[in-house]
Amino acid sequence: MRFGLFGGAQSTLSDPARGYRDYLEYLLEAESLGYAGCFLTEHHFTGWGQVSAPLHLLSYLAARTTTFRLGTAVMVLAWHNPMLLAEQAATIDVLSGGRLDLGIGRGYRHNEFHGFALDAEEAGERFDESLDVMVRAWTSRERFSHRGKFWRLDDAILEPPPIQTPHPPLWVSAGRPDSIRAAAAKGLRLLLDQFTPVDIVAERIALYRDAAGPAFDPSHLAVARDVYVGNSAAEIEDAFARRDMGHQRMIEAARAPGATTGSHILAWLDRPEARREAALYGSEEEVAAKLKTLAAAGVTTVLANILAQHRPTLRRLIALPGTNGSVAL
Repeated sequence: MRFGLFGGAQSTLSDPARGYRDYLEYLLEAESLGYAGCFLTEHHFTGWGQVSAPLHLLSYLAARTTTFRLGTAVMVLAWHNPMLLAEQAATIDVLSGGRLDLGIGRGYRHNEFHGFALDAEEAGERFDESLDVMVRAWTSRERFSHRGKFWRLDDAILEPPPIQTPHPPLWVSAGRPDSIRAAAAKGLRLLLDQFTPVDIVAERIALYRDAAGPAFDPSHLAVARDVYVGNSAAEIEDAFARRDMGHQRMIEAARAPGATTGSHILAWLDRPEARREAALYGSEEEVAAKLKTLAAAGVTTVLANILAQHRPTLRRLIALPGTNGSVAL
């Protein structure tokens, strides 16, 4: 089992640089410990300082690391000009020596669609058109034009071309059966969220595997998990309480007025016990047992969202009982 990291920095109005500095040092330690890489989130208008420009952060990280994979989870295509995003992604791939993993998605937070004055009902169409433009930009070595519902290009050509061919690996966050099948059909790698219980994770992996057929590769899927390895029951319960406060903020940002359902965390709005069950919170032995359950479900890569970048958890996770002291379980 490989381990990576999921999440992002948080800034404050009083000292906006500190959160970024702390997070970068955390990622540098992760590389030294043997973590495979990171997947940074993109969020806007939160009011609590989440990363809004992950590609800029990854560009800086590319210069500070050597083996660490540099990922996003996810860039919401509705927010971006697809040609500009393709250029920025290719530039990071070049600067990093071919280490970019580009996670892309439709978006799920109401406050972001509201803030950008975009219709959330158009998210799927925007995603499909933008993805087509980006793939064409990465793979074409001649100028091309595009006339779509949302974007127009005249005589465009991508500079620079990415190092990875035909383009950086593309990851998509999906949970619904039709979305998982579509991801497999398009050759997209699969990101599964941190809230889904392990039995449903197993069902989604099986669906993706069946839809991919002979092209299935277990390294092409990753599961995010909230992680905290504590020393006592009291410490772990306190960590759960702090995690629940963060979840409530996410719910308020994601939920449209009057809505009771939706993707990701909203799917488990009325089942907080399921979100708790999915978390890798506990003693070293308890977390190791949960990892073995994930492995039995077909998970080969876990992306750890470690509460408050807790350094002891960062160090303990990759050296749990039952591991070989690296990233294998």
